[in-house]
Amino acid sequence: MMEFMEGSHAVAHSVKHCRPEVIAAYPITPQTHIVEALAEMVANCHLDAEYITVESEFSALSACLGASAAGSRVYSATTSQGLALMFEVCFNCAGMRMPVVMSIVNRALGAPLSIWNDQQDSISLRDSGWLQFYAEDNQEAADLHYLAYKVAEDRNVLLPAFVCFDGFILSHTYEPVDMLTQEQADSYLPRYTPVQRLDSTDPISFGLFASPDYYMEFRYQIDQAVKGAAKTIAMAGREFGEMFGRDYSNLVESYRLDDADCAIVAMGSICGTVKDAIDEMRKDGKKVGLLRLRSFRPFPNKEVRSALSGVNCVAVLDKNISLGTKGAVALEVRDALYGQQVPVLDYIIALGGRDVRKKDIRAVVDMAGQGKGDLFHGLRQELVS
Repeated sequence: MMEFMEGSHAVAHSVKHCRPEVIAAYPITPQTHIVEALAEMVANCHLDAEYITVESEFSALSACLGASAAGSRVYSATTSQGLALMFEVCFNCAGMRMPVVMSIVNRALGAPLSIWNDQQDSISLRDSGWLQFYAEDNQEAADLHYLAYKVAEDRNVLLPAFVCFDGFILSHTYEPVDMLTQEQADSYLPRYTPVQRLDSTDPISFGLFASPDYYMEFRYQIDQAVKGAAKTIAMAGREFGEMFGRDYSNLVESYRLDDADCAIVAMGSICGTVKDAIDEMRKDGKKVGLLRLRSFRPFPNKEVRSALSGVNCVAVLDKNISLGTKGAVALEVRDALYGQQVPVLDYIIALGGRDVRKKDIRAVVDMAGQGKGDLFHGLRQELVS
């Protein structure tokens, strides 16, 4: 059913339809509207779940970890500094193979303090073992939560998952969203049956001490699970498409790439602006296309290599910076294209929520055509000289 909804509320209703049994979250801008809505649903008996009020984000994810170990489907949401406070528990969730699903409403990290959007927060946990999905619009943000639970809980994966969407740009924006009914959601996502759980009648342990003789093998198994999740995502995304008409089987989306000379690579809401800019540049005879990443973990190496095989240059728009090197997306794309004679140029853009307009995308394409990279594109020189 099509509804005109704020992005956060669309996500909250999708989470409700996923039937989490335990929710633990701490409010933080711009994530707050999601957990406020879920708390109201629980209070009004519209959602049969235990809502745990906690004193910090660290406590929130710790509660989710314990509830997941006990065999419950769990949910949390956070952003920025809140996610940073969860750092230790994020590694524990993945290491214990707990299929926690958490919304990340992307926001810049301090200091200096910023409440506006970039993707530094979730990117900073790229090595934690969590799957990472990035939504372009609110429809995708809502849908990806069903997919995240379906994949995370699969016995061949058993990993936690971030569903990332841009703070304010999506979370506080109203868009038409085709919402599933509870019956439709149940037909796609069955009730959770844990592969293993804490049980006093059949005791097991999670997260025990590992000596050097065993630790590396645990990390290897997580690495293989992340890589192997790509097949599960493809199957779950294809099933979603067959049932509801929106296919998420591909980890990437190509836009006007078939005959492109220059390819832009990006993820998140900025891709909408990029598509509009590409349409205008095409009218001027510039053969430009977009490769949008829907999944950052697992990273779609084969798909990126295939999609970009025919272009002359690649311009990566990174809303993050791996300080001292490049943006994280550019580093991954360059690795995926290793051995191909195509320059991968990085453009750090929109940090701290700075506006990106179509003229900025055109400028990036012009520089890429000349072989000029531009770390920190749009930098105000009078403030740094």
